[in-house]
Amino acid sequence: MTPAPTPCEERLIALLSAASRGSKRDGLYALWLVLRAAEGLLPPHPLSGKNHRRRLQALETRLGSLALPAPLKRALVAAQHHLAPATPAAAALVLSQLVAPARDVLGAEAAEAVAIAARSARIHL
Repeated sequence: MTPAPTPCEERLIALLSAASRGSKRDGLYALWLVLRAAEGLLPPHPLSGKNHRRRLQALETRLGSLALPAPLKRALVAAQHHLAPATPAAAALVLSQLVAPARDVLGAEAAEAVAIAARSARIHL
């Protein structure tokens, strides 16, 4: 059973569906993938360590094939490395660090969606 999307995921999915093809759409998709990996570490139902490692491996493969603007790509690659410990604190850190690159590359709406996820993650610490 797949859990229901979080409010942040719903906002990113709406932005993704409204975006035209190109680097912005790829960027929103990549941001959504990283967001899912980070939120998967948060209570009430965190992923197991094994499933989290699988998700990170799939994320690395998928991000490598997307045409992403350089600042966003650097931020997402760094996020992958920070998510490796598989802790809620790592997820909160990653989400808070993605707000600025999301704003710079993808716009204020994407940044606000990530900021909501970051605030939610800090609540779970």
